[in-house]
Amino acid sequence: MKVAIAGASGYAGSELLRLCATHPDLEVVIAAGSSNVGRQVGDHVPALAAQYPSLVFSSMDELLNCEVDVVFLALPHGESQRVVPRLLDRGTQVVDLGADFRLKSAEEYRTWYGEDHSAPALLGSSVYGLVERHRTELVGAALIASPGCYPTASALALGPFLDHGVMEREGVVINALSGASGAGRATSERLHFARLTANAEAYGLVHHRHTPEIQQEVSAAVLFTPHLVPTSRGMLVTAYGRVTNATFDTEAALDLLRATYANDPFIVVTEEPPTLKDPVGSNLCFVSARVDSRTGWIIAMSSLDNLIKGAAGQAIQAWNIASQRDEVLGLPLSGVTP
Repeated sequence: MKVAIAGASGYAGSELLRLCATHPDLEVVIAAGSSNVGRQVGDHVPALAAQYPSLVFSSMDELLNCEVDVVFLALPHGESQRVVPRLLDRGTQVVDLGADFRLKSAEEYRTWYGEDHSAPALLGSSVYGLVERHRTELVGAALIASPGCYPTASALALGPFLDHGVMEREGVVINALSGASGAGRATSERLHFARLTANAEAYGLVHHRHTPEIQQEVSAAVLFTPHLVPTSRGMLVTAYGRVTNATFDTEAALDLLRATYANDPFIVVTEEPPTLKDPVGSNLCFVSARVDSRTGWIIAMSSLDNLIKGAAGQAIQAWNIASQRDEVLGLPLSGVTP
């Protein structure tokens, strides 16, 4: 299958290039990177030089005029919606790693992103690309809205408890830690080494744009607080919700996770709390839970690599399902240790 990647010079786009290179059914024929047009991919990302010895970054116009089977879009929010209708009209499958088609309500998009959606008719036809929760819907999908990294980690940790009614849907609290690559390749003051190193900070308090995506996916009211920590990759979520059944305990919580994810190859249920580093380099998500009978709270935990299961790997996993391939095809099942 011939593949085009838009936003290929960013972190998520570079990760798409890396994973596509080892996927037996995907051949990248064009990589668009607006800030690096004409530059060799291997010069921009030396780690990819051996896999792409002659590939040169193209313009977005070149991508839009090439004939490919599937386009992966790794663009800032607001940009995908301007090109997706054109791609779909000519029969090209689209996997969008951006936020443009994740929310189902144009009004909610306007509320959280501060602008009108230019292709609202497509919001209802996009399929949310969180495979573990939407596997059946993804088969044959023409437009896949790949989830954000925070919503992925949060939904995989909380979803089983909310789905089975053992956690209250009001007052759910999510604290999340993310490595600096989650902010993208562009520089900013808070990403400068002198500020980032040996530091940690909360950001996007009460209005982070992943909040409505999480709420839509788990059907709960959440208070979401993300934190930037001084690592390049990794994401760790610790979420809290009140139990609805006083007899529900830690062993029952772990049993529920094991039963929910018994047939999901990329979900690892652990008795010990997952760490931020466990899944780095893989498409895995580690999940665990505790129930505090003293306070009546469930603690739901997860960790993943924000650039793989939280972005590029998840997009390819969803495409594998949509095209009726083995979902593990071309994706790493083991992380990097140490």
